[in-house]
Amino acid sequence: MRPFLLDLYDIDKTMQTQAGGKGANLGELTRVDDIRVPGGFCITAEAFKRIVAEALPVKELLAQLSPLKAENRDKICILGDTIRKTIEEAAVPYDIQEEIIRHLSALGEENAFAVRSSATAEDLPTASFAGQHDTYLNVIGKDAILKHISKCWASLYTERAIVYRIQNGFDHRKVHLAVVVQQMVFPAAAGILFTADPLSGNRNVLSIDAGFGLGEAMVSGLVNTDNYKVQNGKVTGKIISTKKLAISPLKTGGTEQQEIEPGKQASQTLTDAQILQIGHIGRKIEAHFGSPQDIEWCLAGDTFYIVQSRPITTLFPVPEANDADNHVYVSVGHQQMMTDPIKPLGLSVWQLTSIRPMFHAGGRLFVDIASNLASPDTRTMIVEMLGKSDPLIKDALMTILGRGDFITSLPGDAPGNSQGNGNTVLSSQVPQAEIENDPAIVAELIRDSEFSLAELKQHIRSKSGTAVFDFILEDLQQLKKSLFDPRSLAVIIAAMDAAFWINEKMYAWLGEKNAADTLSQSVPNNITSEMGLALMDVADVVRRYPEVVAYLAQVKDDGFMNELAQFTGGQESKDAIAAFLDKYGMRCVGEIDITKIRWTEKPTLLVPMILSDIRNFEPGASTLKFEQGRLEALKKEQDLLERLTQLPDGEQKAGETRRKIRMIRKFAGYREYPKYAKVNRYFVYKQALLKEAGLLVKAGVILDKEDVNYLTFEEFREVVRTHNTDYQYIIQRKDAYKHYERLTPPRVITSDGEIFTGKYKRENIPAGAMAGLAVSSGVVEGRARVILNMEEADLEKGDILVTSFTDPSWTPLLVSIKGLVTEVGGMMTHGAVIAREYGLPAVVGVENATTLIKDEQPIRVNGTEGYVEIL
Repeated sequence: MRPFLLDLYDIDKTMQTQAGGKGANLGELTRVDDIRVPGGFCITAEAFKRIVAEALPVKELLAQLSPLKAENRDKICILGDTIRKTIEEAAVPYDIQEEIIRHLSALGEENAFAVRSSATAEDLPTASFAGQHDTYLNVIGKDAILKHISKCWASLYTERAIVYRIQNGFDHRKVHLAVVVQQMVFPAAAGILFTADPLSGNRNVLSIDAGFGLGEAMVSGLVNTDNYKVQNGKVTGKIISTKKLAISPLKTGGTEQQEIEPGKQASQTLTDAQILQIGHIGRKIEAHFGSPQDIEWCLAGDTFYIVQSRPITTLFPVPEANDADNHVYVSVGHQQMMTDPIKPLGLSVWQLTSIRPMFHAGGRLFVDIASNLASPDTRTMIVEMLGKSDPLIKDALMTILGRGDFITSLPGDAPGNSQGNGNTVLSSQVPQAEIENDPAIVAELIRDSEFSLAELKQHIRSKSGTAVFDFILEDLQQLKKSLFDPRSLAVIIAAMDAAFWINEKMYAWLGEKNAADTLSQSVPNNITSEMGLALMDVADVVRRYPEVVAYLAQVKDDGFMNELAQFTGGQESKDAIAAFLDKYGMRCVGEIDITKIRWTEKPTLLVPMILSDIRNFEPGASTLKFEQGRLEALKKEQDLLERLTQLPDGEQKAGETRRKIRMIRKFAGYREYPKYAKVNRYFVYKQALLKEAGLLVKAGVILDKEDVNYLTFEEFREVVRTHNTDYQYIIQRKDAYKHYERLTPPRVITSDGEIFTGKYKRENIPAGAMAGLAVSSGVVEGRARVILNMEEADLEKGDILVTSFTDPSWTPLLVSIKGLVTEVGGMMTHGAVIAREYGLPAVVGVENATTLIKDEQPIRVNGTEGYVEIL
């Protein structure tokens, strides 16, 4: 039987389930040389379990609590209050009381103690639970200590603790509470030390908060504190606050607020020597635990005591490097419109597809461009190229370069830096004139891709076992060859360059902003915008049959297509949906992650969009929408050319402009095709891999096909080869993924962990407006619909969509809105391209748009100047 009490010196970090997070960490701290931890003991979770088991109503109340959602606050309050009262009124069993009193006597029963809650799901690497459970200071006497132990147990069921567990996915019935009882330290000063700067993320900067008296005043937010920064053994920053209050112990027990004498209020809490001393202690603790720590300390006399250390759970992980060099990592997700975490199989497949190394952290991918920034030959190019994609990335990089203390400039171009030139290097192999004068090039590229895909589907059918993986690795080389085909890249860049030329020249010559946006409407060969129109055509088929529409309005089962034939028009509707899936069914939200569920795998995802099109459009709307865009582009072209001819050298200006417009109309649509081709191949790979996963399930090697998503491609291959797997590893990966879902990935992060966010440098927007990047011209007002999950979209014609990001899978929703706002995006990302083609005013890269804008608020989107206003 596990003991009910343990001395702190008998506890280590492996004893989380017995001592809780705080108890396990405090016990571990006693094992670190020269770290002073106040003596004490821990009433283990076994005692709590016994209390809950013997307080009979608690189990029944917990069963009622478990299904509740965070928004059920009233029910949570009622149940929580009842559980707390039951636990506080329950007598501590006599044998446990005896053990507590014996330990108190050994420490000096007449002394004062701190009584601290320590939950078993507390101070984890992925969830801190900081401040969720109660702590009591300066508790004197065995009766008071016993009473406060019960109050700690009860604090597991405060409203804030219950809601925190719900939000973080913890089962109330599986979280238990230990209690730490420690000798009280009466400090002159106390505070919190972060071994990594919690604001910037820099792992080399220690951040220390310090105030007079007990640290409880600081934790509860009652007082101002000093803040000190330490880097490389030096105090690099100080903020000295006016400290009017302190919390001090009472002789009879408990604490009180006291006013600090005026002459001391503005004085520095710690001397510089003490700042460096606690900094040194922090680094020692961090090294012992192996990760950045959030440390609570207090200073009594000349001695620093540590009363808590927990992982800092809010830091974004740093991509791993195999050297001590400085690295600058740029987010791939912000380029690909997919900032959600990617499962390990998806990460590894994307890495295998990439032409240059990619590093992962927090379930996201990053590219290191430090060498590009260091080289004078590539610095400007890489900054400008990324700036066209995302101005905030450009500003972040300029900040790094401007500091001058992180990137050391090389005397010349570094070896291998031409890789960073990306599309430009490859496309330069094909002269623009050659591309421009080849009328069949786009059709040839699409035909070659389709032929290659057909070959892949034919050959992969005969593969099984590890041969599947070997074949996919070979085919990935073919995919890379296709993606980085100089002709393909030249077509894309020709259209981009033409659009930038048009915007620059039309503004200079005619004072017209973003003219290329209108000229890009309804261009041919845009596979993604065609997809949105194709779903409207599916809706036209379905709308003719009321029985089918009524059936679709209530379907929840992905097998619904098998039931369609029983309704009038059901077969025709089924055929239309099936044809759409045959061409576009490999798409989905977050499609760069091969593990994501595709429309073909879950066709119910399409149903709300089909019904929305039926509701919002008249029959034949897709043809009308495309033709309307084409005519608007033609009208804009004629208008520009007529106005240009009136200028000096007008015929020459008009001739060059006409040529650039032809390039936009001819090539801009192809921008979407390479990703469509890649996702097509990914789905073929996925089907083959899932077949192998199914065989592993049959063989009892894994429990569920989805488990392979938490293995890398090479690990998956090894499991197929050996029929052995470490399930604990898969469970750890699943837990890590849940944690990554709560993290916000940075655009730019350095190898020090410092995050650079970037800012818009614009003074000409209205007061209170939210700045972003103008990607599709026009000004529109309407109702904001803040949607984070496409499956929950309920859009009416004329709404303005506000979301985190859009990838091609969102295109069917864009046909019915009249404006778009996203938190992530750039000029040539998919949402921007489709917004221009559909003629939607759009602003992307609007920081925190989904929190600053409330659902159904009236807003104005200025897609010409690049800002959003709440009306």
